[in-house]
Amino acid sequence: MNKELRHVHCETLMEIAEKNKNIMVLEADLMGSVSTKKFADTYPNNFIQCGIAEANMIGVASGLSTVGKVPFVHSFGCFATRRCYDQLFLAGGYAKQHINIFGSDAGVTAVTNGGTHMPFEDTGLMRLIPNATVIDISDAHVLQAAIHYSYKHHGINYIRSTRKALPSLYHSKDDIEIGKGNVLREGNDLTLIASGVSVHDALEAAQIIEDRSSFTVTVIDMHTIKPLDESLIIKYASTERIITIENHNIIGGLGDAVASCLLSNNCKVSMFHKLGVNEQFGQVGSLEYLKETYGISAEKIAEFSLQKLLAL
Repeated sequence: MNKELRHVHCETLMEIAEKNKNIMVLEADLMGSVSTKKFADTYPNNFIQCGIAEANMIGVASGLSTVGKVPFVHSFGCFATRRCYDQLFLAGGYAKQHINIFGSDAGVTAVTNGGTHMPFEDTGLMRLIPNATVIDISDAHVLQAAIHYSYKHHGINYIRSTRKALPSLYHSKDDIEIGKGNVLREGNDLTLIASGVSVHDALEAAQIIEDRSSFTVTVIDMHTIKPLDESLIIKYASTERIITIENHNIIGGLGDAVASCLLSNNCKVSMFHKLGVNEQFGQVGSLEYLKETYGISAEKIAEFSLQKLLAL
């Protein structure tokens, strides 16, 4: 399945709406960008165009939740989180409402929309809301599973994703269990733990590393960053060398979550590093340029990993 994820997003919401009339889809004047116009046309009574007013949109979603509706809201990841964080925290989390957020164009996938639209902090913000679920999408099947899970799981559920297509990693949404990571490649010398679009670069980097050395590499898709699959991390800490890769700030994201897990469980590792955005803002550029600039391209991951492995 290599459809653009914005289309998968809309189709999955429509699939739920066919059987569940309590679903509501809310947009911040972006239904053309994320392909929800088809939903609005098919289910006009289940759609609200809130306009460019994300904080108000979360307030509307909270109100809908109090009367038994299940709202799904969308905007750019930075606007769906940072711009309306107080509303998410209080009207959503504190009030124990059920609000599902689709934050699109996560991290570098915002490309030419540039730094103002490029969220590198959204995972960190959403992890700080008590009992929230945070999911970083690595392929269309993960997105389908995340949306179905969010519909059923009462609380704050945050899904961050590119709008564009990603190569398939799985056969169906049934291969995905939210809250459990997936091992995509087995190795003995290094474990790469990645999320979202960075999973694909981690897989490519693993192949480069093995082609250029005698090291073998495990790659884990940690699509659910909260709740974190700590048992899987503990198991693969046996390689004693772990590098996390994320399309996000290295502060507050996947790397920090994994580091906390390793420390709190007294895992003995000889090497641990976090790859991601480091004290930088977003900028305009192609996806390839941005990955290279922030050190999360396959080649950059492979170079860094080999340097650290050979230095041990």
